[in-house]
Amino acid sequence: MGMDFVVEVKKVEEEEEVESKYLKGVRYLCENNITRVPNKYILPLASRPEKGRKAAAAQTLKLPVIDLAKLRSPGCRLQVLETLAKACENYGFFQVVNHGIDGELVSRMASVGKRFFELPFEERVKYMTSDVRAPVRCGTSVNQVVDSVFYWRDFLKLTCRPLESVLPHWPSSPMDLREEAKSYAERSKSLFLELVEAILDSLGVGTGMLPEFEDGSHLMVVNCYPRCPEPNLTLGMPPHSDYGFLTLLLQDDVHGLQVQCEGEWVTVEPVPDSLVVNVGDHLEIFSNGRYKSVLHRVLVNSIKSRISIASLHSLPVDRMVSPSRNSSARATRGSTRIQTSPRSLTTCPPARPSRKTFWTPGS
Repeated sequence: MGMDFVVEVKKVEEEEEVESKYLKGVRYLCENNITRVPNKYILPLASRPEKGRKAAAAQTLKLPVIDLAKLRSPGCRLQVLETLAKACENYGFFQVVNHGIDGELVSRMASVGKRFFELPFEERVKYMTSDVRAPVRCGTSVNQVVDSVFYWRDFLKLTCRPLESVLPHWPSSPMDLREEAKSYAERSKSLFLELVEAILDSLGVGTGMLPEFEDGSHLMVVNCYPRCPEPNLTLGMPPHSDYGFLTLLLQDDVHGLQVQCEGEWVTVEPVPDSLVVNVGDHLEIFSNGRYKSVLHRVLVNSIKSRISIASLHSLPVDRMVSPSRNSSARATRGSTRIQTSPRSLTTCPPARPSRKTFWTPGS
């Protein structure tokens, strides 16, 4: 056996060892006290977040606020529906207050999500799988199996339909995770249905479709964005739009979410006791292009880790989405019909994509 062959085998083994560390997630790297961003996470120059003066001058965005207490009031409902419609048309995002999810439940859900990622790696690894259809899936980046460049993010994905069937598959540690996640999933679903009813009303569609949404898909994603030693070299999430009808986002007080507005990236200013809601690709198609599913991304920072919990809702996975014939939405050229089942996400898009990248539950 030649020396060159031995050296080559050793090199391959070392590369595989390094690669396996990345597959264990960002938390694992941070637990091993890294001080530099590994090359695997360094984005091409065009895809990196802005830095220097441009970053300092970046605008913050106060999204339109939808007060559900007023939406439930007959005297205020029409005005709130107008605000909702304008938010979906102009921003594709809004924030909801007085949403009905108990503040203590919100705090407990955020806490248990944070504590899951603080578990020893030996516990987290039990739920790591490449099976995108698994009822529970822990992973890193966007899709660590195919990503050429990794993103500074670990995740826990919980399928929430049918809830009673998938619940036994969810992590049993932390001990309160199943109980808190189940309660939060139920309240998130109720809030989603209330928002869908308002959106259908704002489009002039009527509420005849509500039973379909009651049986629709529901995925909950707990995102962990650890502190990053060189945040200007990477992103927590690439620019993307969400695949479903609506996404409800619970985030902590750490800034990170950015929305593309008029060609520029702007940071969403968190509103206390609110949830961020964004239009998904399915709603954009259903509204015939009137309501916009816009690009957004996630920044990381060197000071404090960030936790967010996204609840992605849509119609049943076998349902075909097409522009509503009963909608008052304006027609758009090339209206599309798509299946609600998963499609792929192209990784590492340019900093200002000219076309949307579709985000799917299997990504």
